[in-house]
Order: sequence, then C-alpha cells, then structure tokens
Amino acid sequence: MSAKSGLQGSAKSISREPFYFKSFDRVIGVAHDLEELRSEFNRLLGIDPRALEYHLREGHIVQWLTYIGENELAARLTGVNDPRTAYEAINSYLTKNRSVMNDKEPSVKQDRRYSKRSRNARMT
Repeated sequence: MSAKSGLQGSAKSISREPFYFKSFDRVIGVAHDLEELRSEFNRLLGIDPRALEYHLREGHIVQWLTYIGENELAARLTGVNDPRTAYEAINSYLTKNRSVMNDKEPSVKQDRRYSKRSRNARMT
C-alpha cells in the first residue's frame, strides 16, 4: 500500500489531534472533543486530580482548546488551576451551548407536527 492510497482511504478519519491526559509517562485518558473532555475530567477528578492540576497549570488544556477552535472555553480556563473549577466551567459551557443550539433548531417532534398539519391542510 502506498502512502498516497493510505491517505486517501483515511481522509475522512484525519481530524484534530486528541488531548492526551498523562500522569508521568502513562496516558490515563483521551479526549477527542468537548464531551469527552468533560467526561474525562469527571472521571479523573476521582482518580488522579493532580494530573488534571498539572495539565491546567501548564496550560496544556487551554492550548488544545485553542487548537480545536474553542477559543471561548480556552479563555474561561486560562489561569484556572483547580480541576473542580475547570470541570464546572467546561460543564457550564457545554450546557449553555447545548441550550443555545436547542433554541435555534426546531426539534424533530416540532417538524413532524408542522408536516402533519401541512398535509392535513392540503387534504381539505
């Protein structure tokens, strides 16, 4: 297999580099997106909060967030060293963004009701 065909076959799978949570030389968690970041934070708070403190203090998480284009969350976490505070900021950010998304897009249920009414209106 040539390098060219290998790249073409995986063009869709090429994406942003995930965030690797490390404790010394061991990978103790991986986040590919914000939902996984929140999940890993929550898990690691009970297992290895010092690893979270390290990544926060060194700015690794802020750098990764900037890299994936999450500048607003990166700004919120700049200077935050406490893992619990960081988790709360991530959770708040995701909750806020989810509610904003829900306000902008009608739900499937709403679309079905609209379609049914439109169909009934045409029948009469």
